[in-house]
Amino acid sequence: MSVARTRAVALLGVDGALVEIEADMGAGLPAFVIIGLPDTSLGEARDRVRSAATNSGCALPARKLTVNLSPASLPKQGSSFDLGIAIAALAAAELVPADSVERVVHLGELGLDGRLRPVDGVLPAVLGARRAGATTVMVPTDNADEASLVPGIRVVPVPSLREAAVWHGADLVPEPVEAITRSRADRVLPTDLDLADVIGNVDAVEALVVAAAGGHHVLMVGPPGAGKSMLAARLPGLLPDLDADSALEVASIRSLAGVAVTGELDLRPPFEAPHHTCSAAALVGGGSGVIRPGAASRATRGVLFLDEAPEFSQSVLDCLRQPLESGEAVVHRSRSVARFPARFQLVAAANPCPCGRYGSRHSDCSCSPHQRRRYLAKLSGPLVDRIDLQLRVSRISSSQFRASADVVQTTTEQARTRVERARRRASQRLEATPWSLSSEMPGTWLRDPANRLSAADSQPIDRALETGALTMRGYDRVLRVAWTLADLDDDRAPARRHVVRALSMRQSL
Repeated sequence: MSVARTRAVALLGVDGALVEIEADMGAGLPAFVIIGLPDTSLGEARDRVRSAATNSGCALPARKLTVNLSPASLPKQGSSFDLGIAIAALAAAELVPADSVERVVHLGELGLDGRLRPVDGVLPAVLGARRAGATTVMVPTDNADEASLVPGIRVVPVPSLREAAVWHGADLVPEPVEAITRSRADRVLPTDLDLADVIGNVDAVEALVVAAAGGHHVLMVGPPGAGKSMLAARLPGLLPDLDADSALEVASIRSLAGVAVTGELDLRPPFEAPHHTCSAAALVGGGSGVIRPGAASRATRGVLFLDEAPEFSQSVLDCLRQPLESGEAVVHRSRSVARFPARFQLVAAANPCPCGRYGSRHSDCSCSPHQRRRYLAKLSGPLVDRIDLQLRVSRISSSQFRASADVVQTTTEQARTRVERARRRASQRLEATPWSLSSEMPGTWLRDPANRLSAADSQPIDRALETGALTMRGYDRVLRVAWTLADLDDDRAPARRHVVRALSMRQSL
């Protein structure tokens, strides 16, 4: 008997680290010990591996088996280590060649009958393995399409432990088995919704185009039925297709969240709309045991829509402050820190008061001024200050509804053409920088002498800053919107009219 080695991947957020699995078959009373900081589900691999090996026709000897997961200081979670532990144990028992086992990364959960069950997070795990220099990875059959999205690495799909042992050279007769698959729900996106369906609210429609062109966050305040949710649902349709790297990042998050990923990258931006009763862990990520990405991370490179935003818990809403600034959600635990990408566009919708009728035509609002202030105060000042576009959305009148039949509405296709042209212009302007959108430009770039606006052009926001109507953060955000407006108008730089328009788009509260 000897020590056998193979490899698996430990996930912490979307980052995967190679873990060496060492199996030692030694003398002593029969026992199966796993060391190296495993969690509860990984510790239970002992019983799964023994039963799976026995039912696969390659039972482990009744000896003392010690499995070490190295580095020992790295937390290991989940059942994806099962296949690696089983293969290393078989190699230690000299039932499969140790040199073949050592060259392959193994991922998969074992059933008691020896079949392999698909696991979550295979895509980021394979990405982590490739970055660490691995060339071959063995996965359950149902995860093969997902793993094949990673270029430059050989994927070996196997339906069972017996087939995995045969592939490595075990002296066993292959026995065909039915691979375990999981149901795949179709992804539902509001891609078939057209902007032309929106009647009236021309300013809100134009603001939506500006938001899509520059990647800006949006807050819409207005009475029920004004069209806030209707507008938000059409924003993903205005966004351009994702590039390959962004699509791979989105697919990795979906894989971690337990959503089945097919063998073809989805190039459309995601859309997430969590319910207002969600917790902080559901919004930004976390949970007990395995750390899962929240709605903010699942919306990365897409849209996060918070309908009835004041109905969310204020502490939950304030958890978005850090992702809005840094573009990532960080979940701290006592032994580790998990990081998830969270570069999304926030769209928040709010009623003007608890009853929703304040400020509308023929209003019969019964809310007191204190109730109105208290209601909107759930959207804290620091959070609202991070939102670039703040709009008032009004209900349309019967005359506007009738007149809409004679007006040619802007379609999603027309608006997306404008958005793509503006984004190309911004990308050319920022070609020598790490950024590609106006919303990503830092204050240092905005105030660089080569990019700074003249005193005459910036006078409106200079005055707003002096009077306290704008913070310094708000000042920079107005400038970014002004640059987006200039891109939409095909101008080289913002003029005073762009600054005034950008400032006027920040007047909802």
